[in-house]
Amino acid sequence: MTSSREIKTQISSIGKIQKITGAMQNVAASKMRKAQQHMSTSMPYAEKICDVVGHVARSQHDYQHPYLIERKKIKKIGYIVVSTDRGLCGGLNHNLFRIALEHANDFKQKGIEVEWCLFGDKANIFFRGIMANVVARVSNLGDVPKVSDLLGAIKVMLDAYDAEQLDQLFIIHNEFVSTMIQKPVVAQLLPLLGLNSREGYHRSYIYEPEPKELLDTLMDRYIETQVYQAVVDNMACEQVARMLAMKNATDNSREIIDDLRLMYNKVRQSAITREIAEIVGGADAV
Repeated sequence: MTSSREIKTQISSIGKIQKITGAMQNVAASKMRKAQQHMSTSMPYAEKICDVVGHVARSQHDYQHPYLIERKKIKKIGYIVVSTDRGLCGGLNHNLFRIALEHANDFKQKGIEVEWCLFGDKANIFFRGIMANVVARVSNLGDVPKVSDLLGAIKVMLDAYDAEQLDQLFIIHNEFVSTMIQKPVVAQLLPLLGLNSREGYHRSYIYEPEPKELLDTLMDRYIETQVYQAVVDNMACEQVARMLAMKNATDNSREIIDDLRLMYNKVRQSAITREIAEIVGGADAV
């Protein structure tokens, strides 16, 4: 039977854990607000560059950018996976990796090869463990990632697509829907088929410089912006998930402590009753 001293030690230990998880919950809540603000700040730019690229790409000119052309035969595809650098955020990364593998396995069953570009230390650890074909990786982005930190890995994937070593490029990240909902999403970056279906973009422009030079630059900026937006979106999801995970841990600690205190009182009462019985029995014997 567990002694009262052992129960008291457990209560003390869990109480210390509760203080730590409570502090981590407060820190995550503070970072969540900053991450949401950063995500909201960058969103208008991402939306506007999408409109600009759509207007220019579908206007009347002779040059059609390779990123707008769908390739007839798919031999190899690439994935950009955006994860977190740190853990303690519930099943956020686990759900993301599950979706990524399910999506990639559909192509692998058709004999299509897969390459991975990874953002976040958790993705590096996971995909290294399954011996995946990783061609680029970035980690330790911090709480406020910079576009310059992403450019090297993005260029690796774009160069591979330009050289026709990749025929499609996808990005997988967690999308921030609300404080209670964060969901993993798979979006196609290349080719940009969505721009072909937009209406109202068939207009004529006077270009300076030439359409090819302008579109080549715009397309690269567009892809970089979409990846960056996915990274800051994932950052907001990470802080929300960590805040909720730490809140659940704090609440569970409180419930365990209440159960242990009840057990402690029962053990203590049992000990007192036993001592009284021994005293009474000793007095009767005398």
